[in-house]
Amino acid sequence: MTRRDHPTTTNFVADRVRGLAQSDIRRMSRASDRAGAINLGQGICDLPTPPAVAGAAKAAIDRNDSIYTYPEGHLALRRAIAEKVARDNGLQARPDGEIVVTVGATGGYAAAVNALLNPGDGILIMEPYYGYHVNGALIAGLEPHFLTLAPPEFTLTEQALRAALRPNTRAIVVCTPSNPSGKMFSRAELEAVARVAHDRDLLVISDEIYEYIRYDGRPHLSPAAVAGLWPRSVTIMGLSKTFSITGWRLGYTVAPEPLSQAIALVNDLYYVCAPNPLQHGVLAGFALPPTYFSRMASDYQRKRDRLCRVLTEAGMSPIVPDGAYYVLADVTEWGFATAQEAATVLLEEGGVASVPGSAFYRGGTGEGLLRFCFAKEDDVLEEAGRRISRFRPRGALATVRGNGRTAP
Repeated sequence: MTRRDHPTTTNFVADRVRGLAQSDIRRMSRASDRAGAINLGQGICDLPTPPAVAGAAKAAIDRNDSIYTYPEGHLALRRAIAEKVARDNGLQARPDGEIVVTVGATGGYAAAVNALLNPGDGILIMEPYYGYHVNGALIAGLEPHFLTLAPPEFTLTEQALRAALRPNTRAIVVCTPSNPSGKMFSRAELEAVARVAHDRDLLVISDEIYEYIRYDGRPHLSPAAVAGLWPRSVTIMGLSKTFSITGWRLGYTVAPEPLSQAIALVNDLYYVCAPNPLQHGVLAGFALPPTYFSRMASDYQRKRDRLCRVLTEAGMSPIVPDGAYYVLADVTEWGFATAQEAATVLLEEGGVASVPGSAFYRGGTGEGLLRFCFAKEDDVLEEAGRRISRFRPRGALATVRGNGRTAP
């Protein structure tokens, strides 16, 4: 018997990770790579990085700017972030005490939940959810509580929010624009969150990484700027999507100083600091003109509309997103028993990877949904559209819209 096969090796796996598995998003990406498919599953965002951002990072590497920074990040970057959140988010945050540069928005979330909540505390997460919000909470020893928002509007009501709370609930997660639904919470919905949070003394953690990717003229509202929520809020933002640098792992948190000090401490213990030369790169990104951000949103809206047309013509019912760069599409007419089955057949026979909707729900609500990412170059989206248009789910019930033919 080899050491690898020894039955006692599993004794060294922590209880906190038992029952957890790598997300369906990662699994479908691996399956896509093996099949040589087009990956519209994971939000990889393979669009080009702005030259100014890449150039500033390269320059920092060339001048050997490679030592640790403060755990909370370069002061120059934190100053740029403070100016940005004041201008775009209505938040007055001091760069020397209320901003922490983190290893991605995911690192910011991990630092925040471990710094501000205790094992056994409840954390309310709305579904469809981003799986890392759930599993990151579980790793921190928290108890996830859930509130299901019904498609296609995903409307949040104060009554439903109050009903979802439990006696040990200590925090609410708000993801706006949302992954995977593209939902953007209105002022009225955020005011309902505020009333409940003030009444129940809850922390509000907002994930706003897609803040600049929004459509049809919709304004982005940061929960911390609504109805006096700032003292009880942690705002998490990221740079991966804005600058197409998902592999750089850079984000930041904005919160009152006592909360930020705790987040910075955990950020130091877990990560020491965000990568130094890459901080210089995103600092250059904050100096890009407003036209960069408006053009990015316009380009994504064009890609969104193009993909939604293709999905509709292929017999799906896309839920057109308000923001972010994903589309949830209803595929119940295909007749598959599960979303996993639908995603697998589309991958193996259609050559396009998606993510099963069950990855974003606990129960059966997601079984009729697939998520598609459109953060791709136009030629990649065009080829994916051709493959989806040719795809005929065998044995399914779908009628292909636009040509009246029924799939065999």
